[in-house]
Amino acid sequence: MKVIIGLGNPGEEYERTRHNVGFMFVEKVAKELEFPEFLLKKKLSAYLSETVLNGDKVILVKSDTYMNKSGEAVLAVKNFYKINDEDIIMVYDDYDLPIGTVRYRENGSAGTHNGMKSCVESLGTENFKRLRIGINAGLPVEDLSGYVLGRVTPEEMAKLRASFDEAFLKLKDLLAI
Repeated sequence: MKVIIGLGNPGEEYERTRHNVGFMFVEKVAKELEFPEFLLKKKLSAYLSETVLNGDKVILVKSDTYMNKSGEAVLAVKNFYKINDEDIIMVYDDYDLPIGTVRYRENGSAGTHNGMKSCVESLGTENFKRLRIGINAGLPVEDLSGYVLGRVTPEEMAKLRASFDEAFLKLKDLLAI
């Protein structure tokens, strides 16, 4: 079993914001690989979509908690499905990377990302895979919170789509599909 968790904030007011890149990516995966519709699992505080690919169960997750409490939903999903840490792939925005850039890591620290800090704290480990998608457009930013919660511009979206394509190829490789 593999679990791909897109980090973001729930609600219409956060749709298409830079901080919801993780949600946008798992939605792309769901569409490309023909997953069923995401359904809210209240006791897990998450929206899930499940399918079987090459004989393995794959679950896509979008938390129904705010970013800084993502770990609560991640831990609930992990415990409910009895998932091993090495079968978790976390996908999230990264201000430290230029927009359009994708970085894959087997494990590592949460860095400055509050959603990842919550996940590491809740899981009690840094030993899970992650796909980081850059959101830094290269302009001076005085208010980082305002920037990450700001809407993606059309120019940024074009670059993000390219990075989603790159991340999708990496994910397909990780899932051996």
